[in-house]
Amino acid sequence: MYTEINQLIKMGLKKSQIARKMRISRPTLDKYLAMSPDEFDEYLCGIQERSKKPEPFEEDILCWLKEFPDISASQIFDWLEERFKTLPFSEGTLRRYIRILRQKYDIPKTTKPREYEAVDELPMGKQMQVDFGTIKVSKNIQGEIKLYVMCFVLSHSRHKYCEWQDRPFSSNDIIRIHENAFEFYGGMPEEIVYDQDHMILTSENHGDLVYTQAFAGYLQKRKFRVYMCRKADPESKGKIEKVVDFVKNNYARHRTFYNIDQWNEDCLSWLQRRGNGKIHGTTRKIPAEVFIEEKKYLRPVLDKIIINTPALSLTYQVRKDNTVPIKGNRYTVPKGTYKGPHTYVKVNYTDDNELIILDLDTNKKLGQFKIPVDKGNLLKNTDHLRDKNEKISVLINQAAEKFSDPDKARNFMEFIRSEKPRYIRDQVLLIQKTIKDASSEVMDKALNFCIKNRLYRATDFQDAISHYQKDKYATDDTFDIKASSMTPENLEKIKVTPKIRDMSEYINALGGKR
Repeated sequence: MYTEINQLIKMGLKKSQIARKMRISRPTLDKYLAMSPDEFDEYLCGIQERSKKPEPFEEDILCWLKEFPDISASQIFDWLEERFKTLPFSEGTLRRYIRILRQKYDIPKTTKPREYEAVDELPMGKQMQVDFGTIKVSKNIQGEIKLYVMCFVLSHSRHKYCEWQDRPFSSNDIIRIHENAFEFYGGMPEEIVYDQDHMILTSENHGDLVYTQAFAGYLQKRKFRVYMCRKADPESKGKIEKVVDFVKNNYARHRTFYNIDQWNEDCLSWLQRRGNGKIHGTTRKIPAEVFIEEKKYLRPVLDKIIINTPALSLTYQVRKDNTVPIKGNRYTVPKGTYKGPHTYVKVNYTDDNELIILDLDTNKKLGQFKIPVDKGNLLKNTDHLRDKNEKISVLINQAAEKFSDPDKARNFMEFIRSEKPRYIRDQVLLIQKTIKDASSEVMDKALNFCIKNRLYRATDFQDAISHYQKDKYATDDTFDIKASSMTPENLEKIKVTPKIRDMSEYINALGGKR
């Protein structure tokens, strides 16, 4: 370990990268780097002389090792735990101790290696192998992200294709990526080899394969033959196993993730350079060159099947402030969406890294947002702050049509609109509410009074309606001003323009300087 750490430092790797690779902590790494070779040797001697926690159990452990040389440390730990209930050490500690005992007493772990033999290369266009993999990589800002990859390889030419996702695969994802792979290759083989993945195979009943509903329907359309590997038998699809490891360790590892589109684009470029553009270790041929010939033997795929993948739908609760907390961010919904503590909405995810918020009952779209890469954001849609059911002009026209002279009423409300543009909706709604139970005669008298006295506010119109409803025989000339809040003095006050002080007076009063 000491030698390897120093070699990685000379190669230019960062300490954090080395610590992850060696699976040790940063303080331990710094401790090793501060040691000279002689100091490290002394340190190892001290470790060997130090007492080990499993030593009290050495007799039992040695007995089992001698009787069952192929026994695993995990099984020995289980037996000790079964016999002594609680142990003062972890399974990892025991594993390291057993490794020392095997060396000390010369008890190598015996295995029964599987016998392999070279097989003839399959004909061109005969077979493709498919498998999946996962890996955690660094994100562009901080932390890690788990990525999922689906890999393809043509068995003859070893020509490769892969596609990544930042979420687990569904059956529809698998079908969509198959179509992308066939488009990439320009055709499909006679047979495809799979592992027993739950997205493809439901069960295997003594050789009878039961596929998932989605994949069974896909097979009926594409009609390629399936070869399903047995459980725990990765060697039967060794070509694709190597491809998955190659893609994960030579492309993904130590690479920084920014977004899934760029990740896939960079991966295809990397495949063109490395996976398909370099001499293969077994065939000693360049896959891209062999594929030019093998492509002629692939079965044509004339029309690409478009999968209408239903977006992943989840349910989230709406907060009192009409926001929906989703994976560390908050997204606004229209004002009034929240109707109590049991208000929920549906959230669908698209292939464009966006989410759509829908009404739980009606599926009405409440908002669509781009998902940010970091957390703690409040994503707003300014339209959510207002009621968009009806436009202002429509509201004004609806209210004006209820008057005997719609044009006069419309001009009255348009003047209010110019005076109070921010509150025009509230003003018109109040006018509509006020005239709901009023007669045409009362409405006309109130409108004429407000226009005559230049009272362009819905509240003033409401006061006038209230007065004329009390005395249906009143006229403009007999309006009882004393009974109303609009006395002559108040009317004069309404028309008064307030004095505007110079800013210097306020600054001097506060003791400030201009």
